[in-house]
Amino acid sequence: MLQNVRVLSIFLALFPTIAWSEWEVNMTRGVTDTSAAIYDLHMLVFYICVVISVIVFGVMFWSMYHHRKSKGAKAHLFYESTKIEILWTILPIIVLIIILFPATKTLLETYDTADSDIDIQVTGYQWKWRYKYIGQDVDFFSVLTTPSDEIYNKAEKNPNYLLEVDNPLVLPINKKIRFLFTSNDVIHAWWVPALALKKDAIPGFINESSTTINEPGIYRGQCAELCGKDHGFMPIVIKAVTEVEYAAWIDEQKTLKEKAASASQKDWSMDELMAKGEQVYNKNCSACHQPTGVGLPPVFPALAGSAIALGPIEDHIDIVFNGKSGTGMSAYGEQLSAVDMAAVITYERNAWGNDVGDKLLPADVEKMKGGK
Repeated sequence: MLQNVRVLSIFLALFPTIAWSEWEVNMTRGVTDTSAAIYDLHMLVFYICVVISVIVFGVMFWSMYHHRKSKGAKAHLFYESTKIEILWTILPIIVLIIILFPATKTLLETYDTADSDIDIQVTGYQWKWRYKYIGQDVDFFSVLTTPSDEIYNKAEKNPNYLLEVDNPLVLPINKKIRFLFTSNDVIHAWWVPALALKKDAIPGFINESSTTINEPGIYRGQCAELCGKDHGFMPIVIKAVTEVEYAAWIDEQKTLKEKAASASQKDWSMDELMAKGEQVYNKNCSACHQPTGVGLPPVFPALAGSAIALGPIEDHIDIVFNGKSGTGMSAYGEQLSAVDMAAVITYERNAWGNDVGDKLLPADVEKMKGGK
């Protein structure tokens, strides 16, 4: 056992960087040039601090040992030393100058958004992200897909617990991407550590940043601003792919949009609307109103047996479409497609014993959206 401990100690002494990476207490290098520059700057400052600490504490411990009272040392009485004061003023200035140049260079790189290949508008909603590819006719919401059973400890949590979405943000590698950040309601913060990118999304204000991803892969992040009760349920998932795969994905999204437009004109049956509506409800509404429709009164009222679900369908459409001011009820007019909105309203009016019996067709929602 003692021999193993000695071998481990020698290994840690000879290969400290490997040891630190296994401890997972250091910054990651990331997958962008900016993240690598930030990591290198971080390590430079770290090593400078280590050298300063070794010198300062070395001198301090040496002085305490060699000038201890047991050796008969007596303290010198002096009040000031011009040389020492000049020295401890000049040395910190030199250290700051050494840090200044790489820090300034890295900072300028993080704010360089010129000559981008792709522009994406990122909008925060409680509690999801909307991605709009400017000039590409691609626009979608990205919503948490972690099952409610895992959230409420009824099932074992998977490795990507609270870090999985239905529609990841797909980006090509080796292309400069400019992000425009804003919010539809409260302040959010878009944070992806592997990209070394964190920006606030503020209502009525545009923040911007850019990045170039060097390696394909899946990169995850979260909202880093306390934005409400479901702040922890607002993940970010980026899928970095090759340029060929990205072009194919863009074409696929345009095809899906055409299919969605066609589906909105279909005469949906009640069973089809109920099945679709349950999916939409579980993804968008169940966190607040609960899977069984009982809600979390008084903040989130029940839908089962509620005046909205049992009342005139026009009132139900209005509150789902426009939300309710002063409450946590968001406006879903932009967030849901005509099919999804028709299905979820139909589901809410006929689930949990409500059994109103009426249904809303996507074509009616399309007319409503056209009039807004």
